[in-house]
Amino acid sequence: MDLEEFPDGILIVNEEGIIVSANAALKRLAKVPDEMILGRHLADAMPLDDLNGHMWFECMKPYDGLNTRTRISEQSWWSPRGNEFLVTASLIRDKPRGTVVKVIVALRSARVRNVRDRERSDLVATVAHELRSPLTGIKGFASTLLTKWEKFSDEQRQFMLETVDADADRLTRLITELLDAARIDSGRLTLRRGPVHLDEVVRRVLINVSAGTGHPFELTIRDDVPLIWGDEDRLTQVVTNLIENAMRHGHSLKEVIVQRTLHPDFSSGVSLQIHDNGPGIPVQERERVFSRFWRSGPGAGSGLGMYIVKGILDEHGGRILIADSEGGGANVMVWLPVNEPDELTD
Repeated sequence: MDLEEFPDGILIVNEEGIIVSANAALKRLAKVPDEMILGRHLADAMPLDDLNGHMWFECMKPYDGLNTRTRISEQSWWSPRGNEFLVTASLIRDKPRGTVVKVIVALRSARVRNVRDRERSDLVATVAHELRSPLTGIKGFASTLLTKWEKFSDEQRQFMLETVDADADRLTRLITELLDAARIDSGRLTLRRGPVHLDEVVRRVLINVSAGTGHPFELTIRDDVPLIWGDEDRLTQVVTNLIENAMRHGHSLKEVIVQRTLHPDFSSGVSLQIHDNGPGIPVQERERVFSRFWRSGPGAGSGLGMYIVKGILDEHGGRILIADSEGGGANVMVWLPVNEPDELTD
């Protein structure tokens, strides 16, 4: 294979430690011309250290050590310019347990890994904060009731126990959302596909929401809505999240419409539009809404809802878009293809 086909920086070193070949990626990383690399000894051309004065070549000793070694594990090393690299190497021997006749060194920038490490740290911190909030309430009221039960009236105890129950429900929802987000991240979100009447799913969700608010909501169904194949429970989760968001952040619902799809990517399907009465969502934030832990405004939840919504729709082959609603407010538009199984069309 041509060295130029490798995305990492590659050095080929002979049995005397002299660099005989280097690809363009290596030269870009090192930021030095050919004459500073080719024909030079590996220790001189690659003076990487661990910030404590220990040089890579002296520590790794690619030509010495155990004669069973065939690989040097990846570790972080720094260049004289202060850039961090991840360095690994393969040791090619003339025979098993023989002399090293070639060393292949691979370098890559550690920048991407460091960014990902920071993202993971931020994620852990966010999750810990979200879990700690309901746990603090549960622990506080439980401890108070255990130590001072006789000092409270029945009404006060009832209030504390209801608060503990609500916080436990909140904790359960958060854990469920975290598990769903993890499944989406790893590509392990599974669907139990079956025939779904999306208009009926939306109607059930609106009935449940209206029961909690005391205000009925209108559902507009246009045309003959086709049957789609998908996971009814997951699609109910999507619709519930979108409608609750419209109620919480959009100052109540304006209109909910279900109709045959009008999306250019689909020859047949169903679309759902949810219009609210809120201030709308700024254009620059409409894509960020679908990021993990993105939250805005008072009463924001875990910040995972819209991320999970998009993950479920992606798994169904669907689309979601946020636009302005006529007369003000936001319009969240969802498209779902029919996805009819092949055996039903034969």
